Amino acid sequence: LGVMAAPRKYPDELRERAVRLVLDVKDDAGSVSAACTRVGEQLGINTDTLRGWVKQAEIDAGTRPGVSTADSARVKALEKENAELRRANAILRTASAFFAAENDRH
Repeated sequence: LGVMAAPRKYPDELRERAVRLVLDVKDDAGSVSAACTRVGEQLGINTDTLRGWVKQAEIDAGTRPGVSTADSARVKALEKENAELRRANAILRTASAFFAAENDRH
C-alpha cells in the first residue's frame, strides 16, 4: 500500500502567482522576507509557506543552490524502484534456495 500525499492547500496557479509577485516586489520591499510578508498578507498565505515556495522557485530557476524539484522527484522514483528491485531479488534468492533444496532431495 502506497502512502497518499496530503492534498495541496493552495492551487498551483496561486502558488505560481504568489511567487511571481514576491519576486516582482522584493526590490521595493527591501528583502524577500519583507516581500513575502506583504504578498502573504494580501493573498492570505502564511509568510513562511510563501518564503519556502520562493526559495524552491529560485532553486528550480538555478539562481540559488539546492536540490531542484525535478531532481528530488527523480531521486524519489529511483529510491522506489531500488526498493522494488531489492524485494524482487529477495524473492528470487528464496525461490532459488527452495528449488536447490528440492533438487538435492531427488
